[in-house]
Amino acid sequence: MDWKSHRITALLEQALIEDQAANDATTHLTVDPDLRATATILARQELVVCGLGTIPQILEIFARLDKRPQAQTRFEVVSHPEVFDGVRVHDGQVLAVVRHNAQVLLSCERVILNLMQHLSGIATLTRQYVDAIRGTKAHVLDTRKTVPGLRGLEKYAVLSGGGTNHRLDLASGILIKNNHISLGGGLSKALTQALQHRRQGQRVQVEVRTPSELEEALKFGAEAILLDNMTPAEVKVSVDRIRQFTQAVEGKTDRWIPAEASGGIVLENIRSYAETGVDFISVGALTHSAKAADISMRIEAETR
Repeated sequence: MDWKSHRITALLEQALIEDQAANDATTHLTVDPDLRATATILARQELVVCGLGTIPQILEIFARLDKRPQAQTRFEVVSHPEVFDGVRVHDGQVLAVVRHNAQVLLSCERVILNLMQHLSGIATLTRQYVDAIRGTKAHVLDTRKTVPGLRGLEKYAVLSGGGTNHRLDLASGILIKNNHISLGGGLSKALTQALQHRRQGQRVQVEVRTPSELEEALKFGAEAILLDNMTPAEVKVSVDRIRQFTQAVEGKTDRWIPAEASGGIVLENIRSYAETGVDFISVGALTHSAKAADISMRIEAETR
């Protein structure tokens, strides 16, 4: 993750502005502006770490927003070599230690914690799904069901948890879904149009819900199939049919039409889907329902 990319910088800056971190009334009135402090960031549960790179970036952005001398002072962010984004840690483990001006640490505390808790929650949930299908050929995919403005970070959190990213946005891939089929004059017409006018390198994926829709998608050249709201048994039949079509109808064994299962998939049933032989399983819950991880920040004055 490029934490200093334009998008990430703008997002983190907006978070600090939203919290009015540079105008922290309580901290300005109660804490010595020259006091140095050490902030220890701790895991309060077993979790998969994500978001460590936001810490120095937030502090650098804060220094631009708050022109007071204490905001410009040196800071240091230290984490143990064995602690990094994507690693699983235990309850009570130190994630990072930050040394900086006490006022700055207090004013940035909430933004730092909010982001790390949210991203680590996504990474932790993703790892649970990945672990649940370990040993199968399937990969866990995220979706576009993300918090507006946070998609880049949330998809990074999925990667940190061992998952795989689906398309980043509407411009980066073609996925013909039910509404496109309905409004575009039918599956075959919408698919044909997409194949004829796509940009070079764009793969065309089609969502299907029935055996007849699958047959139509295969016949008219779909390059990837999304099996929507099917039972594991229905997915297994569909996957077998896709493989049969690729080998028998096209006479090829080297061409692979990826199959993805989606809809109604939770931790309790994801393995039954993975065992059908499907290539990908997309789970919107990774980003829209992940519980924030329990992470705390303990701030103590440095002894002189």
